[in-house]
Amino acid sequence: MKTSDRDERMICYIVNTAEYCHQTSGELAENVSKIIESQFAEKIDISDVQDEFSAVITKALLTLVYGLETKIDAEMIAITHVPWANLESVGDQSEYVNGIISILTSSIPVLGNLLSPTYFQFFLDKLAASLGPQFYLNIYKCKQISETGAQQMLLDIQAVKTILLEIPALGKLQATVAAGYSKFVNREMSKAEALLKVILSPIESVGDTYRALIPEGTPLEFQRILDLKGLKKVDQQSLMEDFNKHNTGIKHRSMAPTVMAPTVMTPVPAPPAIPTPAPISTSSSTTTMPGGAIVSREDVLARAAALGQEVATIGFKRFLALTEAGKDRKDGPFRKLFDP
Repeated sequence: MKTSDRDERMICYIVNTAEYCHQTSGELAENVSKIIESQFAEKIDISDVQDEFSAVITKALLTLVYGLETKIDAEMIAITHVPWANLESVGDQSEYVNGIISILTSSIPVLGNLLSPTYFQFFLDKLAASLGPQFYLNIYKCKQISETGAQQMLLDIQAVKTILLEIPALGKLQATVAAGYSKFVNREMSKAEALLKVILSPIESVGDTYRALIPEGTPLEFQRILDLKGLKKVDQQSLMEDFNKHNTGIKHRSMAPTVMAPTVMTPVPAPPAIPTPAPISTSSSTTTMPGGAIVSREDVLARAAALGQEVATIGFKRFLALTEAGKDRKDGPFRKLFDP
């Protein structure tokens, strides 16, 4: 899914508008409950409408993640095209790293200024949850990695991790809020680092190193690591036998277990005034969104706008007259959209 800078701003406006409508609808229900007869007050419930606004927020934020993933995709694919087996020395960070850093430093400050801290943090968490597993997977996709190549990749990953850790400051996120995000980034990126350390380990101790650093690893992954180290099949046999002997009876997970599934959904964390929305899916970079394919930016914006329009008509007709009183409010996130 491709999103331009203009698309990213528009999606942020959709998030802010849906947030305002969510909050205002709750206030509206509360005010109506106060002015009607008490026996009817408990029947005033627009939680379904608020859930719809929450769903709009979640889908819009995930669209931002998908769009940024697409921008970074080409740089991620470049990892597999570098001749890691032929590097003669470790130098500066690779060109694909410079590309990733350029993309992040261009988009993140704008998104941080437009989104509330809660939703900006959600966006960052999903982005980190995508980039970490992508590095992990792309290491396995390389043909062969020499010791020098693995050292260069470690340097590259450290550079990307550094910029990811600096992102909250670029988006003006408070240090107290960013602390949890930093732990999350370190955890996700450490998996790729551990894989490279296994590749760097001596042949005689590679099995022990793998079990120590990647305890959830599988025989299939271990064999792939031996391929990356350049070992011939005949030389792998004794190492595989020893690995299987030490792992008898242990149930392993499949390769890259942390990669986000395309159709599994997680809720957007909401501020105190906004209930947590229903679970929504998150995925790695893809051109398919839950519920249908999105192939252009027009589709992205049209669907997001349609969601907002549909939600706006579900529960508000019965309260239309009362909302007139809120039109002249001079505070709140909605007003910020139109202030110069």
